[in-house]
Amino acid sequence: MTGSAPGRRRSWAEPYKIKMVEPLRMTTREEREAAIREAGYNTFLLRSEDVYIDLLTDSGTSAMSDRQWAGMMLGDEAYAGSRNFYHLEQAVREVYGYRHLVPTHQGRAAEHILSKILIAPGDVIPGNMYFTTTRLHQELAGGRFVDVIVDEAHDPASEHPFKGDVDLAKLERVIAEHGAEKIPYVCIATAVNMAGGQPISLANLRAVRELCARHGIRVIHDATRVAENAYFIKDREPGCAGKSVAAIVREICDLTDGCTMSAKKDALVNIGGFLALNEDDVFDAARNLVVVYEGLHTYGGMAGRDMEAVAIGLHESVEYDHIRARVGQVLYLGQKIRDFGVPIVLPIGSHGVFLDARASLPHVDQDLYPAQALAAELYLESGVRAMERGNVSAGRDPVTRENRRPRLELVRLTVPRRVYTQAHMDVVAESVAEVYEQRAAIKGLRMVYEPKDLRFFQARFEPLG
Repeated sequence: MTGSAPGRRRSWAEPYKIKMVEPLRMTTREEREAAIREAGYNTFLLRSEDVYIDLLTDSGTSAMSDRQWAGMMLGDEAYAGSRNFYHLEQAVREVYGYRHLVPTHQGRAAEHILSKILIAPGDVIPGNMYFTTTRLHQELAGGRFVDVIVDEAHDPASEHPFKGDVDLAKLERVIAEHGAEKIPYVCIATAVNMAGGQPISLANLRAVRELCARHGIRVIHDATRVAENAYFIKDREPGCAGKSVAAIVREICDLTDGCTMSAKKDALVNIGGFLALNEDDVFDAARNLVVVYEGLHTYGGMAGRDMEAVAIGLHESVEYDHIRARVGQVLYLGQKIRDFGVPIVLPIGSHGVFLDARASLPHVDQDLYPAQALAAELYLESGVRAMERGNVSAGRDPVTRENRRPRLELVRLTVPRRVYTQAHMDVVAESVAEVYEQRAAIKGLRMVYEPKDLRFFQARFEPLG
């Protein structure tokens, strides 16, 4: 560090100070046994008041800054033409570079509108690994998702630095098999969630862009965690260390034709999202549909105060000190868990640590939902809430109705931004280690209630034996 004595080392610290606190409730094991049983062994169905450290998701759970709270007081709640919409539109153009903005209440609403506009029955949509809501909207529109991510993304132990990269040969085969006219767009996620928060490289994205341009195919960007991806590019990709996170974010977006955005992640807000586009005709269609499904095109399901918070959060998301601390806390947690010998997805990702349930519970068949069982056991032992990302999340094949049985059977410990301290991360790591030591006693779960779509949110289970 500049100005420090030779050989002197200083600890890392969060680049903020705490102004307000929310008490956490400690529960007994007996209370947790009752709570997880009532929740059907699904951590999504737990009451938040029964949770000690909540790592279920980073979606809408981050802490807003004093600048964002101040901006909330400037909310213009006019039904039409709110000034906050124009502030948000300007922020999207400045940070991401897209020409047109369609606000939505959150990211899946943007996915819904985009799918209805661009996808026709029989279309295929290649992407660098599926995401649950994205794939469902594509299927509901009559399309079919095709995974074209590199093989290393499906191997938890691989330390490939950019496991979010597209396998160009796979993509070329999809184009050759189906024809460019049946591919409305290629879906590119940054910091790929289902792979463990793994980034795509700029070099790979440029190659994807060039390939798609030759065939006249759009590239649509899931920009939910683009700033986290940009941090990894700066840290890992040759020639990028001297670039700012903001410049890398803009370069990523400039290589795509539009994006869906859940502002509840990178933009540090509790609710909000948008669809951003460059094509005039697609924008016109989206602006019409948002009125049908969300609200007027100048609020799209958000209050004016929420749009102001998103506009400020977009600028904060690309500040280097913030994003370094955000990703750094995840790396800290991941390394501590790894030091205990617990198998996790490598390299450690951007927004959470993903426990490898298949490696931890090799005695539990995948159709007995080992990741779901591991998440339930972690809550039972410690009050820490995590979530399953495996067989339950993958759902059933729409034709065979069999479980998809993905290669990745994971438990996600998702770290909210600017919420927990390093001491909380220590407690989480120690709790994971304790459960891992008792892993032989975990027998798996039987699903006793299964909703039609996105079953991981509401499914219920009971323990075997």
